Amino acid sequence: MNAPITPAEIAAAHAARAWPFEEARKLIQRLDKLKDGKTKTVIFETGYGPSGLPHIGTFGEVARTSMVRHAFEVLTEGKRKTRLICFSDDMDGLRKVPDNVPNKDMLAQYLGKPLTSVPDPFTNEYPSFAHHNNARLRRFLDQFGFEYEFFSATECYKSGMMDETLLKMLRVYDKVMDIILPTLGEERRKTYSPFLPVCPRTGRVLQVPMVSRHPRKGTVVYVDPDTGKKVETPVTGGHVKCQWKADWALRWTGLGVDYEMAGKDLIDSVMLSSKICRVLGGTPPEGFNYELFLDEQGQKISKSKGNGLTIEDWLTYASPESLSLFMYQKPRAAKRLYFDVIPRAVDEYLTFVGKYPHEVEASRLDNPAWHIHAGHPPAAELPISFALLLNLVAASNAHDKERVWGFIRRHFPDATPETYPLLDQLAGYAVAYYNDFVQPTKKFRAPTEEERKALAALDAALASAPAGASAEELQNIVYEIGKTHGFADKLRAWFQAIYEVLLGQSQGPRFGSFIELYGVRETRNLIDKALKGELVAT
Repeated sequence: MNAPITPAEIAAAHAARAWPFEEARKLIQRLDKLKDGKTKTVIFETGYGPSGLPHIGTFGEVARTSMVRHAFEVLTEGKRKTRLICFSDDMDGLRKVPDNVPNKDMLAQYLGKPLTSVPDPFTNEYPSFAHHNNARLRRFLDQFGFEYEFFSATECYKSGMMDETLLKMLRVYDKVMDIILPTLGEERRKTYSPFLPVCPRTGRVLQVPMVSRHPRKGTVVYVDPDTGKKVETPVTGGHVKCQWKADWALRWTGLGVDYEMAGKDLIDSVMLSSKICRVLGGTPPEGFNYELFLDEQGQKISKSKGNGLTIEDWLTYASPESLSLFMYQKPRAAKRLYFDVIPRAVDEYLTFVGKYPHEVEASRLDNPAWHIHAGHPPAAELPISFALLLNLVAASNAHDKERVWGFIRRHFPDATPETYPLLDQLAGYAVAYYNDFVQPTKKFRAPTEEERKALAALDAALASAPAGASAEELQNIVYEIGKTHGFADKLRAWFQAIYEVLLGQSQGPRFGSFIELYGVRETRNLIDKALKGELVAT
């Protein structure tokens, strides 16, 4: 942990209700029960299967685990050594060709081979498909500033790091089988083994039963499915890998993992792996099961299908911190992870960061900004919201930041990209988001006769507005026009009409704030165009 922990933080941490602190307290209780729990280095782990490109769910697991790790360090006053291991199961065999990669025909020739033996289908820049995906994941984790250690399953198996635990697995083979077999169908039971030999002839990872086992020699015997000959192979040195439930338990035991979270779809697997871990003489880690992310159709996102947002997608339109906030909020609730969630995440992040300096210490530790920034959120007071920026860009058809800054400087003359670098960044995000998502879907409609009269009255009222009218004064004008022109009992419909007729969308910003920023004259021009039918024609 880089930043010092203050006594005030330590005092507030014990009463903090934020979920990372709840998880950290559970971890402390687990460690208290272990023989070496008060002295061991505390190991946090996240797992990644590089059979497809890393997606935001992978990032989310690292982000959330890092938050729990920081909460733990504060609760233990920074006196406990911790490590975060990001483990890539890159020795797994390629089971199917992902939908979102090039050179699929080439990849199909390597089905069954360890992912670190499958060529890179992208540019041949990396030794293998797994190396490419691992590098991509690490690049993003580094970009977000996570403190972690990267472990490759291939390196762990081949280096001998797992040998001792693999030999334990061989000695308790029957007990492991007793745990797994009842969960399998009849056909699968005939071929199941916790060990998957790597065929020395083809290099493929084989799913075959063991004919015999020799714990003293540290070997197993299987029948080569192609030749029909018996093959004896060591379980050590990378000659086999474990089926993934057994592999999970192998890691927990061999690496001494204390905390690992997993998706809700893996609850049964967590239970089975925990049983195997105990049979191996280990203690299963603490952790919780988070809900899954869904795409715009409500389907689970998949790294092989590529049906969810990528990390690059999010970072094209919003800040890394807004993504971290999305991961922090309600981890046990299923959430749609699509482009339309981005603007709200940005503004919610800015709200939390803006509140932080004005909060007492006890409240700060329940503020998501504290967890996103490991206890040290930056100053981020901004004169306008991201949502308002988006609507300003939409109304002005701004395709570059300079046009946006022209409007901003009208009301904040001292604001510059240098004095407000975050605002400058947000302006760039707003332009990109507008170009890709707002402009293609804008649909103006003509006003009804009732709406036409109200808009004409609004135009006249704005013409009489005092120079330099505030956002609140302008908002009151909009309200009064609505009340006196047929919308007294349906003000929501009045504002929806404004958005649909003037902005080409069903929702929008607080309109008084929009007028103040966009300009009274420009807003009147917008009304004039709408009444003449020019916006619909556009």
